[in-house]
Amino acid sequence: MTAPAPTTQRQRRVRVPAVLVLEDGRTFRGEAYGAIGETFGEAVFNTGMSGYQETLTDPSYHRQVVVMTAPQIGNTGWNDEDDESRRIWVAGYVVRDPARVASNWRSRRSLDEELVRQGVVGISGVDTRALTRHLRERGAMRCGIFSGETLADPAALLARVQQSPEMKGADLCAEVATTEAYVVPAIGEKKFTVAALDLGIKAMTPQRMAERGIEVHVLPANSTLEDVYAVNPDGVFFSNGPGDPATADQQVALAQGVLERKTPFFGICFGNQILGRALGFGTYKLKYGHRGINQPVQDRTTGKVEVTAHNHGFAVNAPLDKVSDTPYGRVEVSHVCLNDDVVEGLQALDVPAFSVQYHPEAAAGPHDAAYLFDRFVKLMEGQRA
Repeated sequence: MTAPAPTTQRQRRVRVPAVLVLEDGRTFRGEAYGAIGETFGEAVFNTGMSGYQETLTDPSYHRQVVVMTAPQIGNTGWNDEDDESRRIWVAGYVVRDPARVASNWRSRRSLDEELVRQGVVGISGVDTRALTRHLRERGAMRCGIFSGETLADPAALLARVQQSPEMKGADLCAEVATTEAYVVPAIGEKKFTVAALDLGIKAMTPQRMAERGIEVHVLPANSTLEDVYAVNPDGVFFSNGPGDPATADQQVALAQGVLERKTPFFGICFGNQILGRALGFGTYKLKYGHRGINQPVQDRTTGKVEVTAHNHGFAVNAPLDKVSDTPYGRVEVSHVCLNDDVVEGLQALDVPAFSVQYHPEAAAGPHDAAYLFDRFVKLMEGQRA
């Protein structure tokens, strides 16, 4: 992603033409939003009506151009407290009607200003409803956003989009993960120690564990089994993250080592896909994925339906209607998406391990699935007993 230095507020109010080019040749014209320049990524849509700051700073969106289905974005500006990581990770940003004025007591600057500051190329004034329907029908695909001096030759722009890398086969988790281990201390009395593998972890995840008396040791994505057990963990956690789980052979082998030792294991999103592979299941790319904070999921162990936060373009291929025999004992599908029957969680019955495909840390919400962190605590309590 390339972009020139940020321009002034007065200059950015000048309407600069921009175009979004999909790899199948369809184009959407609008105006530059954020930095002026060009960017490439996989076009995906997010159905959340709020929480855009948490979306933009979610490392799982690395190398994706995010289309917001809510028509107006930027109303609450940008604050310095709600970032889920150290930077914005989206490759590009597509909105219909950007707010002209940010209005919130916590806001420090406008969304547009923050996109410029971090060099994120976007486009506004796009018919995002038509774009979303196109992606639902044709599937997520590569795209490019171009603004400024690069719009002269549409055929050349399409060719550059078609030459950009695909998400399938992309090994990205090490690009977003920490390079050095760090510790998030327990809040109040320390009850447990957890080794958390950072595959693109969101800041709220170790916070949710810390609130439950867990000292969290966040480790780089390429950590070994020896690195994990050097912290003497009561449990092991695998985080969310970007890319194709079919590339995560090192992390799959690490998960298998944890299962063999029967240490309590909890995985979220990318961690769910890795656990699935470790158990012997396959993974596959969804047509357009699940992204938003309004996705209905049923916990099949209780029958309860939760509204949950999602960000994934791949899923585990496990049977919904039977208990599966694996090298680590019996496993069942514990959660399922009510929109399309996609596997949303796995639970091992003979070793202490479970995972979910969605985001129970719930930043910016909803909080229906926060109980899963309590379930992890109970798993560690049971193992200790």
